[in-house]
Amino acid sequence: MFWDARMSEPAFPDHEYLTVKELAELLRLKERKIYDLAASGQVPCSRATGKLLFPAGEIRAWIEGATSGGVEAAAPATPRPPILLGSHDPLLDWAVRQSQCGLASFYDGSRDGVERFARGEGMAAGLHIHDAASDSWNIPAVREMAGGLNAVLLGFATRRRGLVFRAGESTPKDLDDLQGLRLVPRQAGSGTDTLLRGLAAKAGLDLSGVMQAEVARTEDDAVEAVRRGEGDVAFGLEAVARNYGLEFAPVVEEQFALLVDRKAWFEPQMQALMRFLSSPEFAARAESYGGYDIAACGTVLWNA
Repeated sequence: MFWDARMSEPAFPDHEYLTVKELAELLRLKERKIYDLAASGQVPCSRATGKLLFPAGEIRAWIEGATSGGVEAAAPATPRPPILLGSHDPLLDWAVRQSQCGLASFYDGSRDGVERFARGEGMAAGLHIHDAASDSWNIPAVREMAGGLNAVLLGFATRRRGLVFRAGESTPKDLDDLQGLRLVPRQAGSGTDTLLRGLAAKAGLDLSGVMQAEVARTEDDAVEAVRRGEGDVAFGLEAVARNYGLEFAPVVEEQFALLVDRKAWFEPQMQALMRFLSSPEFAARAESYGGYDIAACGTVLWNA
């Protein structure tokens, strides 16, 4: 503990960064309050390997610059911008546009989205992160990367993912057939890249020996690269393969979820989107896409 009973001010530790527990002891607050302050941007912090760290020098300056009300008198939290972060999903992307909910989007992978969400850069993040140790989806990653935030994880859809390729050429059936083909990879940190590497390791496949094309950053980009002949195969979604008229060999069913800030849930943008996700129009679109099961859409999977 960093409080010296002989002093009226907190005694700072001599190391450069403080953990959540250390800062809570320093300020004599509950750890939950520290997470809230970090999520709202009211306290200086950084995130390394999924953990919050607080630079001691900046914390000292922050405390010294506070009003007489102390931590509780800090400026109100900056509202989250109406942005949907994380992994690209074609059906979700369509729903955002069709619902006219007013959400903008920034898709650059599941982990990138959760990290940005933790920094308050958006109202929600889409993700499909498989945890090989527990053979489960999304919850372990959210607990690790955003467990202290005021957020909820909602189901969106179960999606069929597999090998996408052109008709009349190679006909891969499983991951072992990737040898000798040019794979269109996804960016590091994306749910697709994480899943593929985990499945390859389980199957004893060395992906470093597989030829690779240019990295694709969305589901559509990966499959379109195969259609254009820039790669032979992509680890993509059945719905996208069908949309581009390509062949599909199923490998796995994955869980795509939405991490949503509780306060932002009540904003008009999120309310409009969630209303649309329960509409017959959305259900019909999911059916026409193929490769989607939306039975659990809107189901609470995890609550901070």
